[in-house]
Amino acid sequence: MERPTANAGEIIVGLDIGTTTVRAVVGEVGADGVDITGVGEARSRGMRKGVVVNIESTQQSIREAVEAAKVMAGVDIATVYAGIAGSHLRGVNSHGIVSISNHECSREDVERVLDQARRISMPLDRTVVHVLPQDFVIDQQDGVREPVGMSSVRIEARVHLVTAAVSSVQNLTKCIERCNLHVADLVLTPMASAEAVLTEDEKEIGVALVDVGGGATDVVIYADGALRHTAVLPIGGDNVTNDIAAGLRTPASEAERIKVRYGCAMRAMVDPEDAIEVPGVGGRPSRSLSREFVASITEPRMEELFECVAHTLQESGLMERLNAGVVLCGGGALLEGSIELAEQVLQLPVRRGSPTGVGGFVEMVRSPAMATAVGLVKYGAAHPGRGVGGIVSGSTFQGPVKAGGASEKIAQAAGDARLWGKFRSWINEVF
Repeated sequence: MERPTANAGEIIVGLDIGTTTVRAVVGEVGADGVDITGVGEARSRGMRKGVVVNIESTQQSIREAVEAAKVMAGVDIATVYAGIAGSHLRGVNSHGIVSISNHECSREDVERVLDQARRISMPLDRTVVHVLPQDFVIDQQDGVREPVGMSSVRIEARVHLVTAAVSSVQNLTKCIERCNLHVADLVLTPMASAEAVLTEDEKEIGVALVDVGGGATDVVIYADGALRHTAVLPIGGDNVTNDIAAGLRTPASEAERIKVRYGCAMRAMVDPEDAIEVPGVGGRPSRSLSREFVASITEPRMEELFECVAHTLQESGLMERLNAGVVLCGGGALLEGSIELAEQVLQLPVRRGSPTGVGGFVEMVRSPAMATAVGLVKYGAAHPGRGVGGIVSGSTFQGPVKAGGASEKIAQAAGDARLWGKFRSWINEVF
């Protein structure tokens, strides 16, 4: 277990606001790592495909999950590290170059080159969430992981930027802060999951993390110890549930129950003799159907999902670097047969990822569905107080701590956008 950089005894809370479930996990930093002391879950209401569509309902779900975690851990919760997801997120690779005045690279020089790398042209309604260093070039020497102290006259940084829609970030932050919680940082959901389920060796030799959530599927690719590619696919576990509801003519709540208890991603893995009871609708009697029939509904949708993942991996140009294959996490990874079907479609080794590297109530979080929440706790312990847009290490470099919380930076970005909009309107009126 890696030693965290947060102070011993500090309480770290991870808040995963998903489309179907809100999860809060409380961790206490100890001498040997993070111990899980509290877990809370609530049905998610007010979210659609990772984006807030109803502020009041989302607030209620957050309160329920946080209160449950608070009671279990026996602590007051005032600050959280929250996950951010949704199709509005974009990942792009960028680079920056600066000269070094005293011929020895300092941490200030690294901060300057990373700050330059983040200055990309983008619409006014978008903001940078993460600046993730990949590697550095010192003069003509590339592949440098830790440039501080090296003799040089010029430094170049290659980074991966994650940007988000300002309105989506504002709404998510507003929901959390209205629950009397301070947002220490907003963290890309699959990056948080990677903190919990991936090993350093996998990140080094090349691995793809596929986080199958209710409303969407997130894909991130690591190689040479750094994040190289991010993508969000608008298909998830809810699509499977909706297909089952339509195919069996049963309510979505019953379809979800049937999916969890009896669903299978591969029809060939199901015994044709197995039968299940499907409740009727509107007072109609229940019906007995074969489990194989349910699998015949589930398999095409899951196959479509993994075909979309395969297309994303091919488009990234990093397919040949995935020597560690694919790690599947999220609630969708719990579906029986999902690993076997993923291997068949992707033609890569696939394993199911569950959180590791924590102590305490380990059994309560040892599930692929808990990957993001636990990862947020581990992220908060390793990168305390960075704030939105903070620079996060993709290797051994620890970026600068950014002052100010999430709402302050988002408000500043929104204010800049409004100011520019007024100026542009004035120009149009004059000319």
